Amino acid sequence: MIARRLHIHGRVQGVFYRQWTVNTATELGLQGWVRNRSDGTVEAQVQGDEAAVESFIEAARHGPPMAEVTRLELVVVEPADLVGFELIKGD
Repeated sequence: MIARRLHIHGRVQGVFYRQWTVNTATELGLQGWVRNRSDGTVEAQVQGDEAAVESFIEAARHGPPMAEVTRLELVVVEPADLVGFELIKGD
């Protein structure tokens, strides 16, 4: 199991990016969370099988149809004790 923290920049708030994240991660069998940040970015932590995490990261570079991702930052983190994938309140 691997875990990654993602910071997604661009037009990613108000375009259903968070719900898309929940749906996509759930379909891939990943655990984690997603939230809006006050700086206009979206932050997510995803964890699970390496191939599924990599698939998610590649998809997150584009996001849902109305999103415009300009940059995606990745941080390697330790897997946490998470169950499912949830949308949490922003910071």
